[in-house]
Amino acid sequence: MPTYRYVALSPDGRRQRDVLQAESERQARQLLHERGLFPRRLALVRAAEAPGRGRLDTTSLALLTRQLATLIDAGIPLSDALDALTRQAERQRERAVLLAVGNRVREGHSLADSLKPHASFDLLYRSLVAAGERAGRLALVLERLADHLERVQAQRQKARTALVYPLVLAGVSLAVVSGLMTWVVPRLAQQFERSDMALPWLTRLMIGLSHLMLSLGPWLLALLLLGVPLAARILRRPAPRARLDALLLGLPRLGELIRLLDTGRLTRTLAILTRSGIALLEALRVSRDTLGNHGMREAVALIEQRVESGISLHRAMQESGRFSPSLLHMVASGEASGTLDRMLERIADAQESAFNRRVDMALALFEPLMILVMGAVVLTVVLAILLPIMQLNSSVAL
Repeated sequence: MPTYRYVALSPDGRRQRDVLQAESERQARQLLHERGLFPRRLALVRAAEAPGRGRLDTTSLALLTRQLATLIDAGIPLSDALDALTRQAERQRERAVLLAVGNRVREGHSLADSLKPHASFDLLYRSLVAAGERAGRLALVLERLADHLERVQAQRQKARTALVYPLVLAGVSLAVVSGLMTWVVPRLAQQFERSDMALPWLTRLMIGLSHLMLSLGPWLLALLLLGVPLAARILRRPAPRARLDALLLGLPRLGELIRLLDTGRLTRTLAILTRSGIALLEALRVSRDTLGNHGMREAVALIEQRVESGISLHRAMQESGRFSPSLLHMVASGEASGTLDRMLERIADAQESAFNRRVDMALALFEPLMILVMGAVVLTVVLAILLPIMQLNSSVAL
């Protein structure tokens, strides 16, 4: 059904902007009149720019998922629950998504199929919803999805919060050093040149670096502004991204962090999927798309092939060479006892805890190290400035 974007006036003269779906422009105007609105502008939204095609942020998606689970668990039919969420949605994009999904559900499509055209709902989300619909446990599955989305959002928020102070510290330090090198040092260099005195080697070094920054600084800044978007565009291609991921995975400390992060994602997703009744092969295929590193995705693809050939999960993971012996032992124990989903969830908790501890330790070491490094740089610049001044004062005193 076409989507129309409108601007209308309410009976008290207030301007309203929103979207609605109707068979034609005439029907859209009629629907607005029935709501007591007077349309001022009405435009058909093309498919490429439809608000429902945009992505919802993780926080909004988790809230909508939990609200939908609550309504369904209360016995409210799915279409009525979607209508209720559409009416209470505050943002235009959320209303557009819910309106489009609700219309497809009323047309007879399943909820999983109705979610497919929208970028907000990834393969993991749709697979779990489909499993919940098949098993008649949609409310329970939506609750698990909401928990998963909230956990992901909390991890992202923690990472952003942890990085704020080091980034601010590095930015301020860089600004201070740049100001000293491009404004203070050149002016003092002019005074030193007029005095015809022999400058210390440290001062000469700082003056040379200052001239280099002044001459090459604009070019380096332009290269940075052009190079970052170009590098990001190149890394969107599969081959360069795979080479970079392989390089990162091979680094001693960073590679270990990447393995911990992706292993936690893999086991957490597998636990949710298998607990929801999805077959292991399908769960591996869905979980593979949640991983960030190309090398880890290739390892999961190999595991999927080996499991399909009849090998147990822990043996397939062992052959990939990407997982620790303790993790493999826990997976084997879960397979033997028939509690694979619970064991995978324990593994995910352990991997995420290890990742958080190492990141916290790295940040705790980074902050004083950054202070020491930038303090040493500033001290060197200040010494380069003070040494000739002290030398000049000594010569005048004599």
